[in-house]
Amino acid sequence: MTPRPVLNRSLLALAGLVLLGGGLLILLAGLDVYRRYGLAPPAGWPLTGPDDVLLGSADRARWSSQGWWWPAVLAALAVCALLALWWLLAQLRRRRPGALPVGGAHPQEGVELRDHVLGDAIAAEAGALPGIERTAVRITGQPAHPHTGVRVTLGPQEAPRAALDALCRGPLRTARRSTGFADMPTEVRLRVARHRAHRAE
Repeated sequence: MTPRPVLNRSLLALAGLVLLGGGLLILLAGLDVYRRYGLAPPAGWPLTGPDDVLLGSADRARWSSQGWWWPAVLAALAVCALLALWWLLAQLRRRRPGALPVGGAHPQEGVELRDHVLGDAIAAEAGALPGIERTAVRITGQPAHPHTGVRVTLGPQEAPRAALDALCRGPLRTARRSTGFADMPTEVRLRVARHRAHRAE
């Protein structure tokens, strides 16, 4: 597993545990569980019964009288909201699988292939084909269901059909066979390089 998913899952697990713990403590106080069953609430926890509040009137009056209190609270909430929004956008923007399990439907445990390494391998093999000048490959999708996007620049005299057949029989077939993803969808975009006009003397 790559470091980024590990970090994401760790942060989500930590946030979930904090929220779950706080919610359970509030629920126990609201249901008056501590008094009914003689349980001792956590030390320093203000909510022990249905009529208790997190901040008493004295605390609210003390903090609200401070000039820095409300700007500090609003700034902290704004920072939290911006960090949460940034994290959400980062997850939505991430469309690359990161690491691919080698073996397809029956992956080999502990064996992974980075998506950019596979893309570079396909591009290198495709660039060696006759009539192809430049190749760019991008692997997208989920690790278990990757998609391949290939952009190929052909030479001025190269036939697109022949180049596409060579690409499918060569680099793309090699990639599917080596990774085990026999049904890996592939989108190929072909363009023909412009050639300079010949000047007649």
